[in-house]
Order: sequence, then C-alpha cells, then structure tokens
Amino acid sequence: MKRIVCIGLLLGGFAAMAQKKTVAKSGEMSPKVVPLKPEAWKFADGAVVFDDSAGVSRMKIVDGRWFVQLKDMDFGDGTIEFDDIPTDDVFSIFYFRLQDSLENETFYFRTTWAHDHPYVMEAVQYTPIVKGVMYWDALPHYQTFSDFSTNKPNHVKIILSGKQMRVWVNHLGERPTLAVPYLEGNTTHGTFAFQGKHIISNLVVKPGQVEGLSPEPDLDPTDFDSRYLRHWQMTEPDTAGENKMLAGRLGIRGIPGEHAVWRPIDAERRGFVNLSRIFGGTSSMAVSRMMFLKTTLHAKEAKTVQLRLGFLDDISMFVNGRLIYADKNIFGFPAVKVPNGRLSIENSTVSVPLKAGDNELMVGIRGNFYSWGLVARLDDLEGLVIER
Repeated sequence: MKRIVCIGLLLGGFAAMAQKKTVAKSGEMSPKVVPLKPEAWKFADGAVVFDDSAGVSRMKIVDGRWFVQLKDMDFGDGTIEFDDIPTDDVFSIFYFRLQDSLENETFYFRTTWAHDHPYVMEAVQYTPIVKGVMYWDALPHYQTFSDFSTNKPNHVKIILSGKQMRVWVNHLGERPTLAVPYLEGNTTHGTFAFQGKHIISNLVVKPGQVEGLSPEPDLDPTDFDSRYLRHWQMTEPDTAGENKMLAGRLGIRGIPGEHAVWRPIDAERRGFVNLSRIFGGTSSMAVSRMMFLKTTLHAKEAKTVQLRLGFLDDISMFVNGRLIYADKNIFGFPAVKVPNGRLSIENSTVSVPLKAGDNELMVGIRGNFYSWGLVARLDDLEGLVIER
C-alpha cells in the first residue's frame, strides 16, 4: 500500500495558480536557461535547497511531498532539457503543460523498481492528469525500461509537439527512451513543476524547437480492428459507499429501470470507454461511483461468443438482463488482473451467450481508484452485427 499512499501525497501537494505567459507557445525562439534560484520557483518552506557545491547551480528537492513550481513560464511546444538525479524512494515526477492541480501532464522516474534492474518496464512512465485524475492505471502502454541512475545525473531531453512527445534519458542520438504518439491530457501549454525528491541542474528550454516531430497524433493501433465495441449508452453515475455492491449473494442492486435516462458515449483511442474524462474520479477509496453502460449485439443465430474485457475497477456484466460475469481489478488488492491491476484487453475473457436477434449487453461499473472505464473486443464478428 506504500505506493498508493505516496501517489496520493504527491498529487495532494498541488495548488491552482495563475501563470504569466513569458515564453511563446509556438514559433522557434532562442534557448532559455531557466534559473535554479529561489526567486524563480514557488515551493514550501524547507522543501528545497539551492546550491552550486557541485560546480553547477542545482535545485535539490529534499521534501518530496510538495511540488516545486516554476514561476512566470508558459511553455507549449519545443524542447526541454535538464539533468536529474531522482532520489525519491518511489516517484520523481516532472510536470509540464501544467495549468493547475486538475489539468497537466507528467513524466516520471519510477525509482521503486529502478535499482539494479535496467530492463524493468515500469522504470519511466507518462500519464496525464485530467479533472484531477491520474490516468496511470489506464495507460500501461506508456511506460518503458531505462538504465537511469539514482546517484548521478541523468540527462533528460523532452520534445513536445502538439499531441506527440518524445523522451530521451541519457542516450541522446539514439532512438527515444519513450515515445508518446498521443498526449492524453487536456492542456496544450503551461508551466513546469517537480515533485518527489530530485536534484535538478542545467534546465534549458527551447521554445518551438521540435526537431521535425509532427504535432498530429500518430495512428491509433486499434483503428483497423473492427471487433472493438466503441459505441455505448450510459447512465449518470451514482455515488455509493464501499459496501454497496453491483451484484452479490443478496441479488442485483441498482439496475436501471425502464424510465432510466441514457445518453451516448464513444470509446477513445485503443477502444477505451473513458468515464474519468467525463465524470472525474472520487475523493477517496472509501467512496465509489457506480454507473451502467449498454450496447446491442445482433446475432444471426443463437451462439456463445468470447469477449476480451479490460476494466477499472469493479464490473458486473449482463446479457438480456441476466448476470453473466462479475469481478474486480484494483491495483494493490487481491485478485488483481494482469497487468498488475491496470487496464488491458488481457484483464479477462468472458463467454457471452447470445440469442438470435438483438441482445442487450449491459455493464455495471464502479470506480474508486484513479481512472475508471472499460475496453471490450469480440474475438470475431462472424454472424454478428455491432453498433457502429
């Protein structure tokens, strides 16, 4: 549970602040050295030490609970470079395009698994924060290995261009350490901040210098796969305590009646029906939010089909009003799904019995840990028609 608590502390340190716009968001400008001096940054008392004892100006964050935010900066597209010794026990985070505590983007070192493990996939990661929700558990594909050090400087180079990002850690001139073909956040510009323990030096920004990286998002790898269920109807969420279950030994609760109000929702990239984007998250793990989704499968004849299902966090699935599946997928808890409680089409496979004609597939879903939503893909569409 240490990792869960630490993320909460890191996010909890933010405060919304208006930013002066002193660096252009587009068009190339000369490189700008960012001063690592107390007057250039906003931070909690005792959280940061500034010195030049190593022969270079350094900003040493010694209290990782709070954020250290750059004043008077508004940066959109371009190159950011700095040297970083990530000294935190869990996360050393860099925030960019930061508007406030609810809307920003992040790149971070996951130092928990970094020691003596140069190929561990969780070493460096990207996630946005949207409506105060960190999408970490919904985006396991935005992480990779990196042989960074926690006791000597690592050179970090980040290129931001529209919806794309490339990150290099140490090995400049080679292929990027991390490529993000689609930045998932809502912000397009903002200031910088660091959180967790770091030692930062040589921070330079190059507005507008994107080295030919296109601002357009790269193709969604699922765009050419017709098997994904991308179009659903949804109810409004209902806030409920931890003990209010979607389905259990005492029967099914809260199933929408005939007078329920439904409205459409479409999947985002990779088939993700992202409820966090619309509804945000919850204030604590003791309080959950429940809602229902439904779609229609038309079968030429009665058959049982296999559905690959990814979900966060608690799900119950019904076909024509009958419960066929119920499960949980919450990071750090028992019965966690591969990969380690994060959203993936690998989470589960459900056998779905269909009758000839139209079949209502309804899903009750509850979120209480970071992002929530689902991704669903049929094994094949032989004899089936799905909503387009």
